[in-house]
Amino acid sequence: MGKSLEEVHESITTQGKTTKFRKILAFFGPAYLISVGYMDPGNWATDLAGGSQFGYSLLWVLLMSNLMALLLQSLSARLGIVTQRDLAQASRETYSPFINYMLYFLAEIAIAACDLAEVLGMAIGLNLLFDISLIQGVMITVLDTFLLLFLINKGMRKMEAFIIALVAIIGFSFVFEMIFAQPEMGKVLTGLIPTLPSQAALYIAIGIIGATVMPHNLYLHSSLVQTRKFDRSKAGIKQALKYNLIDSTIALNLAFFVNAAILILAAATFYKAGLFQVAEIQDAYKLLSPMLGNKWAPILFAVALIAAGQSSTITGTLAGQIIMEGYLNLRIQPWVRRIITRLIAIVPAVIVISVFGEGVTGKMLIFSQVILSLQLGFAIIPLIHFVSDKSKMRGFEISKLTQIASWIVALIIVSLNAKLVFDEINGWLQTSDNPIVLWLTVVPLAFGFLILLLYIVLRPFITKANHEIASHLPHNFELNFNKVATYNKKNIAISVDFSDADQIAINSAFELGGKEANYTLIHVVETIGAIFYGENIEDHETTIDEKLLLEYKEILTEKGFTIATQLGFGKPNKAIPKIVNEGNFDILVMGTHGHTGFKDILFGTTVDKLRHKISIPLFIVKN
Repeated sequence: MGKSLEEVHESITTQGKTTKFRKILAFFGPAYLISVGYMDPGNWATDLAGGSQFGYSLLWVLLMSNLMALLLQSLSARLGIVTQRDLAQASRETYSPFINYMLYFLAEIAIAACDLAEVLGMAIGLNLLFDISLIQGVMITVLDTFLLLFLINKGMRKMEAFIIALVAIIGFSFVFEMIFAQPEMGKVLTGLIPTLPSQAALYIAIGIIGATVMPHNLYLHSSLVQTRKFDRSKAGIKQALKYNLIDSTIALNLAFFVNAAILILAAATFYKAGLFQVAEIQDAYKLLSPMLGNKWAPILFAVALIAAGQSSTITGTLAGQIIMEGYLNLRIQPWVRRIITRLIAIVPAVIVISVFGEGVTGKMLIFSQVILSLQLGFAIIPLIHFVSDKSKMRGFEISKLTQIASWIVALIIVSLNAKLVFDEINGWLQTSDNPIVLWLTVVPLAFGFLILLLYIVLRPFITKANHEIASHLPHNFELNFNKVATYNKKNIAISVDFSDADQIAINSAFELGGKEANYTLIHVVETIGAIFYGENIEDHETTIDEKLLLEYKEILTEKGFTIATQLGFGKPNKAIPKIVNEGNFDILVMGTHGHTGFKDILFGTTVDKLRHKISIPLFIVKN
């Protein structure tokens, strides 16, 4: 498995810092790149709608969303720090190729949708500030791909400094906007108390939550934390987790401030004046100057929008690189990869604006949020499974309490997003001139996504249950071989697969060699990860199989036999001959499950393929 973001992997050292402050500072940076995804133009529309329609009353939704985001981002950082895998790589090691291709496809669409919102946001900002047409503004955003290349070649610290500068511009712009708007602080504090004024407020609240947690940020964070080189001891990993949590807390609170400021600005101006339907970014820009009586208010608003779009497009493009490399293990020239990622977002934007005009940008922003909603569960749920896995996290798995909190957050977010998607599809069906086409395309697609989501949720639990059942097998051994006077086999290999066939195979081997022979138990890990990565794989199945093999050895050693173990990886008909031919064995003993006919076709005949590849006799024991 290649390194995540290989060109900047462990490029920033945190070791050798003279003071604690300098050490903490060395870890700071990744979360600021993440935070821009929480203040991108896609969030602005929901914040503006919430503030203009319901005043300050939905501020608590932003706070709750921020806490959810902080929890999920901390899980993402934990995965990267402990396992040295990003979320895409961890998924590739865990799921089958088909499921991984599906997850990659969904993640790529989500990043394109997110990128679409960011490209449009920046284009709108350029349009408002410099009167550049939207299509020209969209085309200009291609240039930031080359800016990203320039920054990453200068080093990760330079890129982080650039992003932090853009975040500072956004923050300072809204500080001044607050001064101009003069919000009622009492009502601001009251807005932090959970209330829902109406059914329409619930819909906006769902939109705010749906727009807050970005799937691509979970992939991105698990990779960016690996740009830090630190002591890989238990104490070093614990320290890295602590400092990254501080980094995430500060950065995401800044994002909360920006989102809250947009909502407060809308509440203090539009809601106060009775303008309850201001949701378009362009409308907000035009109304700020006459309502606040200050020419700088709309200028700062547009500047902040450009900064938000620019910073978000850079991080979105990085996320595209991470999922492509992680899921597909596809390593192409960085500039080619980034141009492809950018074009995936720009081409649809140019086509839609050209065909339908500039008035559809608001609808495109909303559509991009619906696409993001569809993908969110496919990033959150694997992440929770991975950081709860003891074998993957090696002592740094999350606690039961954190697991419960994470699953509650996942349930809330996925449920609300499912409602958002359901409402959108329902709306399309009711307003469409030809609903039968939607019933034949969109509806089956939505059900397909639901089935895939259920598979992602349940598979680790089923796998774990199967392994727990398997872990009891060694304790049922009964040694009942017939003792004979002479034995001529001194080095015997025994293939085991932790099934009922093992007992008869081991008994038969002991009949051939007695207690004087040396025995080697061979087991092959057949997971997708093992097939791809061989002995370099580190997953739950491998850890369990190693443990079971050692249990076999312990039990049989106690009974007076000389036992060694050997773990193979990949397909048994390839891995077993390799081990046997490289070792000094007299015979290989192997149990079968008695498959015949159709079962042979269904389950495969490892024995049949294997017997032609080994250089020693094969003793087959039928169960």
